[in-house]
Amino acid sequence: MFLNDALFESLGLPQLLPASLAAWRPLVSDGMKFFLTRLPAHRVQAIVVGQLALPEDADAAARLVSLLLQCPTLHKLGQVLARNRQLPRQIRLGLQTLESMLPSTPMEQVLERIHEELPHHSLQLAPQSLAEGSVAVVLPFTYRENGKTRDGVLKVLKPGIEDKFTEELGVWLELGAFLEERGRALGLTPLDYRGTLDSVRELLSNEIHLEVEQRNLRDAAMFYADEPRLLIPRLLPWCTHKLTAMERIVGDKVTDAELSPQVRAEFAGLMVSTLIGQPFWSREETAVLHADLHAGNLFATQEGRLAVLDWSLILHLSMADRRALVSIILGGLTLDAARIRREVAALGAMPEADPVLSRAVERALDRVVFQHCFPGFEWLLEMLDELARDRVTGFREDFVLFRKTWFSLAGVIDDLVERHSPDTQLLGLGFMRFLEELPLRLSAPPESARFSSHISNADILRICASGWLVSMRYWMRFWRIELTG
Repeated sequence: MFLNDALFESLGLPQLLPASLAAWRPLVSDGMKFFLTRLPAHRVQAIVVGQLALPEDADAAARLVSLLLQCPTLHKLGQVLARNRQLPRQIRLGLQTLESMLPSTPMEQVLERIHEELPHHSLQLAPQSLAEGSVAVVLPFTYRENGKTRDGVLKVLKPGIEDKFTEELGVWLELGAFLEERGRALGLTPLDYRGTLDSVRELLSNEIHLEVEQRNLRDAAMFYADEPRLLIPRLLPWCTHKLTAMERIVGDKVTDAELSPQVRAEFAGLMVSTLIGQPFWSREETAVLHADLHAGNLFATQEGRLAVLDWSLILHLSMADRRALVSIILGGLTLDAARIRREVAALGAMPEADPVLSRAVERALDRVVFQHCFPGFEWLLEMLDELARDRVTGFREDFVLFRKTWFSLAGVIDDLVERHSPDTQLLGLGFMRFLEELPLRLSAPPESARFSSHISNADILRICASGWLVSMRYWMRFWRIELTG
């Protein structure tokens, strides 16, 4: 039993791409067909049965969600896209059901796995699972600690999930080469599909290695130990490589919780300041950021704290990379095209003299001058996205994840508070760090970058000395466009 053309068309995959990317819609459809036809026959049969079980008048959103639920790697992709304002509202609402779901895995299968991992436990297990995600089921339990009864949860890998991941990630190995070949046939810009998919494939493999998440939880708890408004679940002693035991978080998805406008705004600000700002503007040689910040992993607790769940995916940004990103923004503020080209090249993406890079930088600076687009992180990421579409850039997986993290969190924040700009807040946090550092700069060498703002004294001097250059660059760009336009 296979997915026929009519059933496949009913999924409405072209709706996942906005009109601005219409040329890429055939590639998305062909890529999904390739993915599905490479799965084992019993997996495809289960997908078809799921589609046929839906009402005949089921819309594209319902059919798409049914498909993604049966493919854990695609399930994760759906969570990333769930808050994308460029998608039709009905598709967004459907995808948001993937963020956290009612349990569907039979309880006897969950209990069987728990008893395999903890054959002699004394935990009091709940009769029903609490929730279910792309790879695991969450089951409450109680235990005794210091003479008191306390609440915990077991995050249990779903039976058969390891095999599903192995099958799907194996297809991803082939998918990159197919997309490159099919993209050439469609006349699309050649992109590094293989490199990107290989990087994401390696990161997704952490989803089923619970010991990785357990290590990340310990590290996150230490990093945020001095932030009382943030709650990182505490690990409990009954962890194994197929099971994570941690304290139970009581609350609701932050986008669903009944919160006053003021509290929603406070949560939005807290997300930016702690989950992105605190690691990005740190003096640590490597900044570690949560890389899966969809609404299903962000809970408002009954005590008014923000709980951050599921630490299986994290990204690492080096001090050098963060300084390069800040330097690109400074280049945007001073309209310095040469500086931007140099820093993008330093990210290892492409040669400084590449004409595609030059054109992308010129278009980005034109947006600053003519569209009054502030050169912040949104502007920077838009430029890097444009480069990724126009050239095989070879961006490292950490930059792919940084874009994904920003993209997901910005969607959650937009659902909480309209027109709350994470861009403006993040830059404001960087400026506050800069002011706090002023006394330390008095004795610092000119080129020293060991500041949390990632700006050296030499950077400051160059900016101060280039005031007249900025004005000249502005008018040269303005009159060039006026004369040629």
